[in-house]
Amino acid sequence: MKRRKLKALIIIGILLLLIYAKNHQERQSFADVSRTFTEVYNDRLVVEGYIFEISANLFQIQKLVDHCNLDYDYTKVINEIAQHEQNILSIVSDFESTNLTSQEKNLLIDFRKIIETDLSIKSYDLLYSDSSGINFAQVKLYDKKISQARSDLDNLSEIQLQEGEKLINKAKVIINRSQIWAQFEVALLIILVLALYFLLFRNLDKKQP
Repeated sequence: MKRRKLKALIIIGILLLLIYAKNHQERQSFADVSRTFTEVYNDRLVVEGYIFEISANLFQIQKLVDHCNLDYDYTKVINEIAQHEQNILSIVSDFESTNLTSQEKNLLIDFRKIIETDLSIKSYDLLYSDSSGINFAQVKLYDKKISQARSDLDNLSEIQLQEGEKLINKAKVIINRSQIWAQFEVALLIILVLALYFLLFRNLDKKQP
């Protein structure tokens, strides 16, 4: 009889340990899900906003370079282009502070080079002169660089979709695993109740006349 009680106590102890381990795993799962969705927001959704802002500034640069508005006063165009480039580089710095993949790092390096070097216009004479008008060859070259920059942005935007999908799938796996653990916990509780019954009440039933 004592041996049977000892076995029952051991079983109960093991079950309690398993339930504790399950609860610890559950807390870890919730923490993992929380981190995952935080990463989706901070490193993917926010970054997509960065890409949109960069694209808007890049569009303004192209309008100024291409002289799209004939009624516009272009005397301050170099300063305006420089301001848009500064806006872009500021956003890129914020972008670089997020959790980047190796592909994102390479694309941002290429993009930063285009903005800092290839699109850095020192003189308006490169775009226009009173004698010959618009320097179409130089404008075409700048347009080509802007197209390359847009291609980098498109690739960066595509990465946000891919990485965001990976993170969401990761969260789904964690949630599904948590549901399995919940079912396991119910089974453990049932076994624990049965063990307590056999330990505490089975002997009482036998002693009753």
